[in-house]
Amino acid sequence: MAVVLGISAYFHDSSACIVVDGEVVAAVCEERFTRKKHDASFPENAIQFCLETAGLNSADLDVVVFHEKPFTKFERILDTLLKKAPGGFRPFARALDGWIREKFWIEDTFRRAFPFEGKFQYCQHHLSHASAAAYSSEFALAAYVIIDGVGEKACTSIGRFEEGKLIPEVEQRFPHSIGLLYSAFTQYCGFMVNSGEYKLMGLAPYGKPLYTELISEKIVEQFDDGSIKLDLTRFGFLDDLKMINRKFEEAMGRPARKEHEEMSQFYKDVAASIQKVTEDLVIGVLTAAHQRTGNTKLVYGGGVALNCVINAEILKNTPFEEVYIHAASGDSGCAYGAALWAAGIIEEKVKAKPEQEFIGAEFGRETILSALEDLKVSYRELSESELKDEVSDALQTGNVVGWYQGRMEFGPRALGNRSILGNPTIADMKRTLNLKIKKREGFRPFAPIVLDTHFDAYFEDEGNDYARMLNVTRVKKGVTTIPACVHEDGSARVQKLSRTFNPKIYGLMERFHEKSGVPVLINTSFNERGEPMVNTPEDAIHCFLNTEMDVLVMDNFVVHKKENLEVKFEAKTYAMD
Repeated sequence: MAVVLGISAYFHDSSACIVVDGEVVAAVCEERFTRKKHDASFPENAIQFCLETAGLNSADLDVVVFHEKPFTKFERILDTLLKKAPGGFRPFARALDGWIREKFWIEDTFRRAFPFEGKFQYCQHHLSHASAAAYSSEFALAAYVIIDGVGEKACTSIGRFEEGKLIPEVEQRFPHSIGLLYSAFTQYCGFMVNSGEYKLMGLAPYGKPLYTELISEKIVEQFDDGSIKLDLTRFGFLDDLKMINRKFEEAMGRPARKEHEEMSQFYKDVAASIQKVTEDLVIGVLTAAHQRTGNTKLVYGGGVALNCVINAEILKNTPFEEVYIHAASGDSGCAYGAALWAAGIIEEKVKAKPEQEFIGAEFGRETILSALEDLKVSYRELSESELKDEVSDALQTGNVVGWYQGRMEFGPRALGNRSILGNPTIADMKRTLNLKIKKREGFRPFAPIVLDTHFDAYFEDEGNDYARMLNVTRVKKGVTTIPACVHEDGSARVQKLSRTFNPKIYGLMERFHEKSGVPVLINTSFNERGEPMVNTPEDAIHCFLNTEMDVLVMDNFVVHKKENLEVKFEAKTYAMD
């Protein structure tokens, strides 16, 4: 029996994952413990959680594997400095401090924090992404494609997955990156890089793609083999601390939007334009991957694979017949992928499963009860049937419900265990959730969750996997009963729920359907703006009390806001994302 620990750290979304005898036992992001969104620090808490969940200590580990090769990455940074000299010193000096203090010494840091005498390995960054998707898929043969900002040197990678092995074929190296291009426009439209890309995606339907030709003529070009070329004179990330420069703004015809400026129609049209350009670039890469590998199945990963609008176009616009994308396809999933990569070398076959998202922390009845008592919160404990009745009634009358059950999801999407639920039939529910609960921009959409038995009555089925909120689809013409979860362009990032995937929320939705006639709820992550998804019962209670949620459900405990208006608690503030 081999025990493998995967870790990622020092860029964003640090995480840990433990694999025992080829099977994933636990995985979690460090941010869930530190409460620092996108925390990049050494994931000591996440590692400890994984060990405890597996019932092991660090001395039991056979292999620890890091999600990238630090010296290869530093070589790229140094090479960029030398090519841009005398420019480029500012970003190099800023990066050098982190390398000297942390990144060169990840093995030493781990061995100091955890007693361990075994082997410490390094997995190439894009192989970490590819492993997360490939080993979690059910494919024996597939092409793999990874597209992100940059790993060590690669920005796009194409290869094959055969007989449990990843075989790299070709890669495009920094700085010509689809991910960095999208991040540049994220900054141009006034959002924060590495956290605001999904805002840009959400903004796009409010605009028209009026500037696609301009972007293709002045900023990025794609070739027949799928590779791209950026006009590097218009970007600042090589020799400055910003993604874009004055020449980028000149090309677009207007200065970059500042974060708190009004969102004018121009920037909405820019968002629509870069979304369309990026879609075309990704389709170009995937088409080239099919031509190169000859495979009809695809495993796809990297940060760009979180763009659910593009994902929905893959089967329609490429020769691939099946696609698998892991729920944590961004850097949060790299520890998961690195652990599976190392386990795949040791074991003849690893046993990751496609429906293995609920692998985070779980807090039992006694822990939840203790948190409620300690914080002096009024509550009631109900039977399963009573719980479904009371919560479905609350949802039907417009109450917003915090839903906290079982093991936490791994990845950025709430899939029914750390969720905020709302009634999609109430037209004003989107505004209520954005302004009063999530405390974020009003244009941001909310995802529907629908019973699988009623999916076809509400949504177009284009053959994609809708279980993990990784694809958008169209709401069917004539459906007018769920206005709060339909985006500006008539699309929705839907979660198609089966009973086996999440039995408890399935039962709640069945009861809601019986009472309301609607088999759909709004499902968004249980957090407010600037904080990670809730982890502990205390996190859930604080988020509930700090927002205008009406009902909190933890296990079979139900808490009503109106009964707890006088509860005193230490309010927390978070840096805005």
